[in-house]
Amino acid sequence: MRTLGLDVGTKTVGVAVSDGLGLTAQAVTTIRRTNLKADLAALAELAREHEASRVVVGLPLNMDGSEGPRAEASRKFAEVVSQALGLPVEFWDERLSTVAAERTLLEADLTRAKRRQVIDQVAAQFILQGWLDARRSQSDVHADDFDLDPHEM
Repeated sequence: MRTLGLDVGTKTVGVAVSDGLGLTAQAVTTIRRTNLKADLAALAELAREHEASRVVVGLPLNMDGSEGPRAEASRKFAEVVSQALGLPVEFWDERLSTVAAERTLLEADLTRAKRRQVIDQVAAQFILQGWLDARRSQSDVHADDFDLDPHEM
């Protein structure tokens, strides 16, 4: 079961996908937005190609955690994506994901032009990886959760 991660912007949608085990996210592509029908068709093709069972959309919250116009637009886009693809959509706080992506690309010594080409998909990768990590940490079970003495095991 793979998950698509989306970094939704007004001009582009960065796309990432998880591996089959839900451990890692990989950047896939950047969709140049033209119109809603074409955007949804491109996302539907990617969902089919990668056998996605869910979509995680980055939610651009303000630094104080409140939602502004961009968060509202992302929620509306996510609702349409969910209906069009027939997949559940979840949200992940994307604050600073683009900053982290930019820093990573700078450390990789990519040219400004190359960074511009991949920044959105790398931001989607950061969004999806954050969601995957949080989901995994919630499902981890530890011996100390059961008040077990490790010496008695």
